[in-house]
Amino acid sequence: MGAKKKAAAATGGAVGAAKAARDNPYVQRIVEDDELRENIAAAYESARSAVTRLTNGKSPAKAVFDDKKLQKDIREAAYAFRDASVALREAPAKQKSGGGFFRKVLIVVLAAGLALALSESLRKKVLDALFGAEEEFEYTSTTTSTDAGATGGATTTSTPASA
Repeated sequence: MGAKKKAAAATGGAVGAAKAARDNPYVQRIVEDDELRENIAAAYESARSAVTRLTNGKSPAKAVFDDKKLQKDIREAAYAFRDASVALREAPAKQKSGGGFFRKVLIVVLAAGLALALSESLRKKVLDALFGAEEEFEYTSTTTSTDAGATGGATTTSTPASA
């Protein structure tokens, strides 16, 4: 592989790794949670101090049992690691934005409005369900009209309808 191809592959790998890290809930949790970062830093410092005390030339067994500062560093590191692990276990539960529910409701309302606008039969069904079915009736006039031929005007005479 040429130098350019290797550089491009490395860059693509770095970009992919950065995207994966950005989308990783554990990494997001570490970036967002100040207390978690403090726990990780405290655990690191306590563990580093304990290792330094353990490797200062004394017998490791003697140092573990006799060195009170080493015991304190180990205890503090263990507590900080425990607190950090508890906080990290909560990370996979993704934080949901409050807009998810409202977005779904908005989509349903828009789809329903579009369906009502485009379908006359659906509109009738919805109106019938909301306001009751429309009464069907036939209109019959109770008046009769006759033409007045000579004058060109129309006169109306009303007679009651016989039942």
